[in-house]
Amino acid sequence: MSVPLLSEALTVPGTEKETAVVIFLHGLGDTGHGWADAMTSIRLPYIKYICPHAPRIPVTLNMKMTMPSWFDLIGLSPESPEDEAGIKRAAENIKAIIDHEVKNGIPSSRIILGGFSQGGALSLYTALTSQQQLAGVVGLSCWLPLHKTFPQAASGSGNKDTPILQCHGEMDPMIPVQFGAMTAEKLKTIVSPQNVTFRTYPGLMHSSCPQEMSAVKEFIEKQLPRV
Repeated sequence: MSVPLLSEALTVPGTEKETAVVIFLHGLGDTGHGWADAMTSIRLPYIKYICPHAPRIPVTLNMKMTMPSWFDLIGLSPESPEDEAGIKRAAENIKAIIDHEVKNGIPSSRIILGGFSQGGALSLYTALTSQQQLAGVVGLSCWLPLHKTFPQAASGSGNKDTPILQCHGEMDPMIPVQFGAMTAEKLKTIVSPQNVTFRTYPGLMHSSCPQEMSAVKEFIEKQLPRV
C-alpha cells in the first residue's frame, strides 16, 4: 500500500535495531526538516523518527496563501469555525503511516505520535479517533480540533488509557496558554485524567525550548523503554 506522506517524509533512522517509532508533525508553514533536527538532538538509538511534510494548500487564516498545512485554518480561537473534512482526512493520512509501521513489524504500542502547534493538534485528534493503541501522544503548543465533538468522537478510540504529554509556552501569542489549559481539561474528560500531563514554560513564546525538549525525551524514554 502506498502511503503518500511516508514516501516524502524525513526519517531519522535508529543507530541499532529499531524497536519503536516516533512520528512527529510540524506546524503551519513549516516542513519536517526542523523537527527532524530537534528529534536528532534527543534521539534514542533504538527508535526511528518519522517527520512527514504537510501538503501545500491555501490557508484561509493567511489570506488564502498556499503553504504547508495539515488542514485549513480559519481562526485560532476555541470558537473559530473549523475545516472538519480536512481534519478528518489528515487524521486518516496519519493513521495510514501508523498502519504502515505496524505492517513492518513495529506494534502500535511501540509508537508515539506527536507534533507542534497544528501538528500537535492533529496528533491529539488522530490518537483520540484511532483504534490503534499507541504508546503515547505529545502535543506542543497546541489545541484539540473539533473539541465539541468529544468525548463522543473518541468512543471507538484505543487510546483512552494512553499517556499524553502536553506542553505550552506561557507567553505564546498565537495559541494562548489558556487555550492549552482548556485543552488539557477537555482531554481529562476523554482519557484517564491521571494520564494527562500539562506543562507550561515561563517566558516561552510559540516555539520550543531545551527544557521542553528534555521533558519530551524523558516522556519518550519512559513510554518506549529499550526492549
